[in-house]
Amino acid sequence: MKTKHLIYLLGLPLMIYTCSSDSPDDVIPDPKPDPTSEITYDDNIKSIMSANCTQCHGAPTSQGAPFSLTTFTQVKNRVDVIISRMNNSANPMPPAGLLSTDVRAMVKQWKDDGLLEN
Repeated sequence: MKTKHLIYLLGLPLMIYTCSSDSPDDVIPDPKPDPTSEITYDDNIKSIMSANCTQCHGAPTSQGAPFSLTTFTQVKNRVDVIISRMNNSANPMPPAGLLSTDVRAMVKQWKDDGLLEN
């Protein structure tokens, strides 16, 4: 019985140690891009649209959304409306509430950087 407990006692720290990782591949990346790099649709904006907008502004649209935001061109052509609604606390998009300041700033920076695709 003592041997069984000894095995468990020695095995538990070993299991804990082997489950940890110092690999840089396991680190969650900082959601904020490098401020010196340009914001692009492919690298930054597309994922914001997918996570927050295309549930309604998809192809086809749903929930009464008047237009789709699934392509670079669609988002680029509506960027002023998108920024306005993202910053409108009385009538925000998405309807659940304002996105984080960092996300809203990234969309604005994308516009200021010239609406780059990739």
